Amino acid sequence: MKIKDVELKNDLVLTPMAGVSDVGFRNLALGFGAGLVTTEMVSARAMRFGSKNTFSLLETLEDEKPCAVQLFGHDPVDFEYALRCGALDKFDIIDLNFGCPAPKIVKNGEGSALMRNLPLAAQIVETCVKNTNKPVTVKFRKSFYEKGIECVELAKLCEESGASAVTIHGRTRPQMYSGKVDLDAIAAVKSAVHIPVFGNGDVVDKASLDLMRGTGVDGVAIGRGAQGKPWIFQELTSGQVDVDKFDVLCRHVDILKNFFSENYINVYMRKHFLWYLKDEKNVKQEKIKLMTAKTLDEAMQILKNYFEGRKDEKND
Repeated sequence: MKIKDVELKNDLVLTPMAGVSDVGFRNLALGFGAGLVTTEMVSARAMRFGSKNTFSLLETLEDEKPCAVQLFGHDPVDFEYALRCGALDKFDIIDLNFGCPAPKIVKNGEGSALMRNLPLAAQIVETCVKNTNKPVTVKFRKSFYEKGIECVELAKLCEESGASAVTIHGRTRPQMYSGKVDLDAIAAVKSAVHIPVFGNGDVVDKASLDLMRGTGVDGVAIGRGAQGKPWIFQELTSGQVDVDKFDVLCRHVDILKNFFSENYINVYMRKHFLWYLKDEKNVKQEKIKLMTAKTLDEAMQILKNYFEGRKDEKND
């Protein structure tokens, strides 16, 4: 399938996740068959004011294709700068975050707060479309309000403003990540526009994938279902996948070493290590040790010992 002139490998894409979809994780997902990957959300304002930490989120590998960058903010001027400064030229798609429910984002009028100000949301889309020749896409929720459904009106405005595709997470902002995804709301968005629509929320296996596809969406965006499991894309397309988890997490770390210090990686990867262990047995002690490991080498040795022990158990 295509988003404007960008060819996707398939209709299963990795949705952006703060603190998760780093350069290593994205490339693992691509290797396991994701049709498209997206960076963590990047502040357009922080780019405008030269934040070093923000620009570090833009690190990519040369063959990381197709890859979108997700921007968030509330001032069209910030988005214009971000698109004109040249730092985003390597990306294939510009994605806009109108869905983040985090209080620290919402209080600034960003993320899902833009669903309360549809004229401003439309202006931001228009600004981005005017300042890039790349496809501009938008990710949002069902509603900012508990019982709202402004996603349909927002989807129409995005299309009218020049967006090439939209992704809808079928939850409201008050729900955060709890409760059930509203598949009817996703279907309503699909029926309301002519651009590609991606459905997002609670896709973790073939059964939930089939339910999401039943809404008629053009593609499916997978987020938390991929945490600690970047091979989910291959699993959903090919059935059961036999992976060496330790090898996968080693590859994850090795990619990060191209861009970050080992001290940083040791701390940053702790949550990823726990996700890689989430379906494993008897890991309580390993989790405690990983949280206090003083070096990356120490953390990797803990993981190596655990997984080698698991192999020995299976061979007995």
